[in-house]
Amino acid sequence: MDAGSDAPLDYPQELIQMFEAAPDFEEAFFALTPGRQRGYLIHFSSAKQSKTRITRIEKCMPKIFSGKGWSER
Repeated sequence: MDAGSDAPLDYPQELIQMFEAAPDFEEAFFALTPGRQRGYLIHFSSAKQSKTRITRIEKCMPKIFSGKGWSER
């Protein structure tokens, strides 16, 4: 079996907590294309500290609600 693009994505615990606190945010995130979701997950997961992951998620929320990817303006 190929482990390419079908590999399961790793969701940081902080993102899961944000989904639980704001169901509309979860809905907006999963409305993104898989590539956009992956871009955000890589960005969020690359932070070593939980505090930094939370800050990154909060800063990206407006872009996620507008349907844009992490690298889009």
